[in-house]
Amino acid sequence: MSRLPFISLLCLLFTTPLLAAPAELDWLALMPPEDRQALEDMPEIGHDSPEGRGFSDAGGLKQEAGLPAVMYSAKTVPALDGKTVRIGGYPVPLETDVTGRSTEFFLVPYPGACIHVPPPPPNQIVLVRYPEGLILKDIYAPLWVDGTLRVEPVENALAQAAYALDADAVELVEEDDLL
Repeated sequence: MSRLPFISLLCLLFTTPLLAAPAELDWLALMPPEDRQALEDMPEIGHDSPEGRGFSDAGGLKQEAGLPAVMYSAKTVPALDGKTVRIGGYPVPLETDVTGRSTEFFLVPYPGACIHVPPPPPNQIVLVRYPEGLILKDIYAPLWVDGTLRVEPVENALAQAAYALDADAVELVEEDDLL
């Protein structure tokens, strides 16, 4: 009896998981249960644009005062630290390389988070590092991002994020593909 079929089967078993996409991560999974409940219990809040109120120097994704506490939450889910995930969202460009490719951006759960108020809480913003970079022609175009998620507080002039993701792959997708 030949060992070749057995060896072929072993190779298939051990290489197939390497080819599969990481498990999809839902945005709400980034919030601990108490934050998810607080979000469900929260009253409706407006998404007035800065254009309607006039621009200010405060701008960006930073939270304004007076929102429910869950909208400021940076509480994380420690079990997600170091997990390889796939998450879909919308980019807020931060850094580009000399060719104009975005190498660092915030990923947010809904389009226009960089101009709508209120922005997501820090535990709903992920800093993505993607040294390969990609051309972002439209911040309203959704992305799939695959990589290793880290519980890593990040703060800059634009926003606070509770997570960072070292991306292995970033893919532009159709809106319906995220649903």
